[in-house]
Parts: sequence; structure tokens; C-alpha cells
Amino acid sequence: MISKAEAKNIWVLAEQRKGRVVNVALEAIGAARTLASYSGQEVWAVLLGQDVGGLAEGLIHAGADVVLVAEHPKLDVFRDDPYVDVLSHLVNHHKPAVLIIGANSTGRSLAPRLAARLRTGLAADCVELGWDAGEGNLVAVRPTYGGNVLMTVVCPEARPQLVTLRPKAAPRPTPDTSRKGRVEKADLGGLEIRDRVRLLEQVETGAGQVKLEEADIIVSGGRGVGGPERFAIIKELADACHGAMGASRAAVDAGWVPYAHQVGQTGKTVSPKVYVACGISGAIQHLAGMKSSEIIVAINKNPDAPIFKVATYGIVGDIFEIVPLLTEAVKREMG
Repeated sequence: MISKAEAKNIWVLAEQRKGRVVNVALEAIGAARTLASYSGQEVWAVLLGQDVGGLAEGLIHAGADVVLVAEHPKLDVFRDDPYVDVLSHLVNHHKPAVLIIGANSTGRSLAPRLAARLRTGLAADCVELGWDAGEGNLVAVRPTYGGNVLMTVVCPEARPQLVTLRPKAAPRPTPDTSRKGRVEKADLGGLEIRDRVRLLEQVETGAGQVKLEEADIIVSGGRGVGGPERFAIIKELADACHGAMGASRAAVDAGWVPYAHQVGQTGKTVSPKVYVACGISGAIQHLAGMKSSEIIVAINKNPDAPIFKVATYGIVGDIFEIVPLLTEAVKREMG
């Protein structure tokens, strides 16, 4: 375990997929930049992959002071074993005070394993990060009890302070091409990197579509949609808004839409600018995944549906009458 006295700097895992840094990693760099303004520490972006050094300059422009590049054939595609081995090696060598990882599918799989290896705590799925200058601790805020309570988490002794940051919880920084930083090449020579999983095939779902967790506008359907073929009106409105289509667990469990579209406690946590809930009653498990949306529009024929309690705007009526009208209005507005 790394002691508090010897730890310094704020690290961000700059996750990349197919040579592109994912949005939540850039958002995490923005959050780290804010923390650094209070703590006086450097922001390090840790870039893992193969032949990914060309991404370093963009990470510096986004706010990183140092980009630590670790390249190895086993890091080409994310798998838990190689990432845990390499990251734990780098952490033990450089001793960061904080490590921020995106709370996406990669982070939710990687972070618990890494915390156990490093013998440190983990604040998962955080929506806000702050800094206690007096104690020199990261202050992480995360939702609990289905999103009804916000919990403040502090790791007072063990280092690094490990957190996963929810997508959209922090604004993506505007690139500053005048920023200067340095790039360091990680030495992985002699490091034994495990790889117990053999990747047979990658199947990309929704190619060319807006990713649910990155969308500014999400239109979701629930049990009230009534069947898989009827989800066409949900998708049409989402496409008209240049957004993404979501679904409640009930719709996914019924086999109407794939799990990749599920929003909620057992699906994806989203925080778009606009969330349109169509035929969704508003079970607490669903609310936990979308309650932090800036604007929530609820459409339901039941005026007593719980979704109206969290909605910014509520429309009581038949979704099969209202949603097509909204779609036409959006198309006219968008030209």
C-alpha cells in the first residue's frame, strides 16, 4: 500500500478504443484539472495500448501536464488481466495520489480488480469530485439507495485514492492547442503480463449510431410501448433529435430491444441534456440511471405514474399519438 506522505499527482486513465480516446476519459481530465487547481499537483494521463503514442498531444491539449504512454501487444484491446498488471506496476513505481477511471463498462470491470491489487479503497460511479485542502484528500460524491441519497466518500490514508467517474458528470474540456506538456514512455521490460482470456471476436453493436452514455438527447421506451415493432416510433424520434434510443428494464427483459439500450440501476447510467421517457412508469431502478438528466420529459397515459414526480415537463396522453407529433415537429425545426 502506498502511504499518503509519498503519493503525489492526479492520474487519469486515458482509455482509448481503436485509436480514439473515449469521451469519459476527456471529461475525467477536465475534472482532474479542477482538482489540480486546488491541490497544486500535476495531472497525468495514463495511455495504454499498442501504437497509441500519437494520441498524447491531444491529451496535453485537453489538460494533461504529463502523458505516460505504456505500449504492449497485450494492451491492444482491453482485457482485465493485462490492464491490472500494467496499471498496478505503474502506480507502484510512480505513486500517484489519485487515479480517476471512467465509470463505463471498462472502468466497472477494471477498477474493483485494481483496487484489490493495490489494497486501496474505491469510490465507484461518482457524480462529483472535490478536494479537501486541509487534509489533502479527494472528496468523492456518489449516489446510493437508488439515487435517492448522495454519499460523500473519503479515503483518508491509503493511496492512490481510486474513483470511477460517471459519464457526463464533468464537462469535456475545450482543447487548448497552445498547452505544453511532456510525454513519458513507460518501461515495461521484465514485467510479467498475464493474459488468461483469449479474445475470439469483437462484435460492435449500433455501429454508426450515437452511443447511449455519450448522447445529449435520449428517447427511451418502456412497457407502455407494447411490443418490439412499436419501438420504431421511439427510434424515429431519437434519430430526428440526433440522439440515442434507450429502454427500461421491462422492455429489455421482454426481448423487445437489446440490453445495450437499457437505462437504469442494472443497465447504463446516463446524464443527457434531455431525457424523454415514453411509456415508462418510473420505477426507482430506472430513475437511478437517468435522474441526473438536465431536462426530463415524461409521456404517459397514467397521470399518477411516478415518472411525473421527477419530470421537468409531463405530458399525460397516448404515446402513439404524441410521439409522432413530436417527431414531425422536431423534423420541421431541424429543417
